[in-house]
Amino acid sequence: MAEPAGLSLRHLTKSFGALTATDDLSLEVRPGEVHAIIGPNGAGKTTLIAQIAGELTPSAGDIYLDGECVTPLAGPERSLRGIARSFQITCLCHRFSALTNVALAVQAHSGHSFRFWRAAARDVALQAAASEVLARVGLAERAQVMAGHLAHGEQRQLELAVALATRPRLLVLDEPMAGMGKEDSARMIALLKQIRGTCTIVLVEHDMDAVFALADRVSVLVYGRCIATGTPQHIRANAEVRHAYLGDDGEVTHD
Repeated sequence: MAEPAGLSLRHLTKSFGALTATDDLSLEVRPGEVHAIIGPNGAGKTTLIAQIAGELTPSAGDIYLDGECVTPLAGPERSLRGIARSFQITCLCHRFSALTNVALAVQAHSGHSFRFWRAAARDVALQAAASEVLARVGLAERAQVMAGHLAHGEQRQLELAVALATRPRLLVLDEPMAGMGKEDSARMIALLKQIRGTCTIVLVEHDMDAVFALADRVSVLVYGRCIATGTPQHIRANAEVRHAYLGDDGEVTHD
């Protein structure tokens, strides 16, 4: 298994015309930690992780993975270096089984194209690797179910399995608890606790119970700038964070 990777963002800036979504942001994510990114709507969280994953090119600044500058690399090249991302909205092949979705991820990470999905559905080694990952996220018994027929929480588990199938050194999660009820959220939190330490995790999440249960450190974005980074306890106690994002009782505000 690959070692967790450190992530360094240096003076990262992303502008869309007059709008600056990421504003001269510098941030260090330590190898193996769970680093949560929180902030109000419009803070630039999704734009930031799209740059980390290679889906958006920064207007200025650089991104380093374990000391290697990956700024010029597109998403597929970053994936091969160990960066995997899941999305706020599930992004699965709904007409394929759960097992085939994961087998495709294993196959793609080995350098083959997704157009060979028929081979992925028959390849014994790919099936075995995919089955192992499905078991890891608690979906072993759902392997042959079409992804589109899975419950929402199961689809989020499957999306996590697809990301893990690429053996990431850095896992970027965009609101993995989005749309979940309490039971599904608790299940996802338990899964993420199981994989913590096997890879570095950057977690964007509005569910503060999940953030404070999982994160080693938390960074708070407001208008594309990081106003604070620290332990969950430090963030709860930070007056500026309370004013910008958390209520007086330390709970997230919805403005």
